[in-house]
Amino acid sequence: MDAIFEEMSLATDRQLWEGEPELSMREKVLLSLVADVCLQTLGQPYEQHVRMAHEHGVGADDLRELLRFIAYDSGYPAARAALARLEEIEKEYGLPQPTGRGHDLDLAGTGSPIPAQIRDEVHALDDRFGDYMDLQSRMRAGMSLLAVRERAFATITVDVLFQTLEESLRAHVGRALSAGASPEAVRAVVRFSARFGMTKAWRALHVVDGLLAASS
Repeated sequence: MDAIFEEMSLATDRQLWEGEPELSMREKVLLSLVADVCLQTLGQPYEQHVRMAHEHGVGADDLRELLRFIAYDSGYPAARAALARLEEIEKEYGLPQPTGRGHDLDLAGTGSPIPAQIRDEVHALDDRFGDYMDLQSRMRAGMSLLAVRERAFATITVDVLFQTLEESLRAHVGRALSAGASPEAVRAVVRFSARFGMTKAWRALHVVDGLLAASS
């Protein structure tokens, strides 16, 4: 590996991992894993983040819930690839295996836990797409291993990396604030994502500041 690049990378990691006190180490690891899935960097970076997850109390069941949770945003094929790679890493390093703890899926229900205004907007846009979103939200409604704050931060990171900075980011920032996150913690999530694309984080900060101002 290039020595100068390594020095640059270490300095960047030191600033972000040791800084951003609004985020816990567990949250930073989770957000790094979200970025790995979205960007499909499933080699050395993903391996490092999986091992860090176990070091900071993010168990095998938690990791699987994270992959299930972000599958509808990252795309199911990307989440499936990350799940397969996770199993390889756990075997290679002898990490604890999952216990099978999960949640019940509401596959045959109706309606959705999505806020009514957002659901109405989506169904008005395209009713069948609204049905798809209803199913995705129902299947995740029973998740409990990740905190609501953690799930909101994960989806904000997806928005930054995919640059989906309109309806979905508005909903996810609102969810984070409703879960008790401070405006500065929301900004910290966006700043942390700069590790995976600075110009994307730069653009997202402009949008997030407007959303936070509107909510105050």
